[in-house]
Amino acid sequence: MLTHSLVVKIVAKPERTEEVADFLAGALPLAEQEDFTPVWFALRASEDTFYVVDAFASDADRTKHLEGAIASALMANAETLLAETPSIQPAAVLAAKVTGS
Repeated sequence: MLTHSLVVKIVAKPERTEEVADFLAGALPLAEQEDFTPVWFALRASEDTFYVVDAFASDADRTKHLEGAIASALMANAETLLAETPSIQPAAVLAAKVTGS
């Protein structure tokens, strides 16, 4: 049962929007390797604003994800790619429906 989630807002520098889009799309294999991350979305809301939304069965799994490869790679490149520090909001899952991909 999914009970914990993250909503992460990422704002790219104007000249780096496509690099951020490529980074997020390219992070899918890393998310797929995390068996403790059953739901992971990388979304583009506007030209320079992106969101990562994911869900977990426990707070421990959410913490493992935050300490994992995707977050590490993003933060290692944040100064170059991002206009501001990512906004990371933990959230409770109230209801979920995920079928197919």
